[in-house]
Amino acid sequence: MAQGFADAQSPRPLLESETVYSGPVWDVVKEKFTLTDGGEPLVRDYIAHPGAVAILAMNEAGQVLLINQYRHPVRMTLWEIPAGLLDVDGEDFQVGAARELAEEADLQASEWQVLTDLFLSPGSSREALRIYLARGITEVPEADRHTRTHEEAEIKVEWVDLDDAVQAALQGRMHSPSAVAAVLATAVARGNGYRDLRPADAPWPEHHSQHSSWANGPVR
Repeated sequence: MAQGFADAQSPRPLLESETVYSGPVWDVVKEKFTLTDGGEPLVRDYIAHPGAVAILAMNEAGQVLLINQYRHPVRMTLWEIPAGLLDVDGEDFQVGAARELAEEADLQASEWQVLTDLFLSPGSSREALRIYLARGITEVPEADRHTRTHEEAEIKVEWVDLDDAVQAALQGRMHSPSAVAAVLATAVARGNGYRDLRPADAPWPEHHSQHSSWANGPVR
């Protein structure tokens, strides 16, 4: 495979699109399409997700911030990184990430770079995730801190050596996809002095909001 290979947009003929479930966070869409003009019709259901951002915060000692949070669908408390939905219309991606870092970890950062962009489950969801590396970390002033509720009220915060986080990922002790991707990407980036990371405002064409239209009609 040639160097510099990349995923590519590949629109296909869309015959029908219907929202079969509308929820407070995401919808389920049923679509009929063909792979080629005049080809056999296929039907697929998928989650129309608003997308999300996640943040790996790193302090001056080179430690990374992990949070421990209960996730009901898997009945586990997971070591994760701060993250949240892109559910504020028109909000800049990095601004949303800064908001989530403050809300979930009471932290703010002066230096932001893009670690990686992912589709978390592209066979069943359009959820696009952008993960940032945040450095120049300071605490949010007490008076400006967010009051966490529900599962977030149980969040525990821990600064961990990056190498220990990498070992947790490789040994199957950490299962959050955003956390695993973040610590492995950061370990690679550290090896070349973080020179290959993209700026915080790097284009993100894979997020559905960056398209003038989306295959399933109106975008939430």
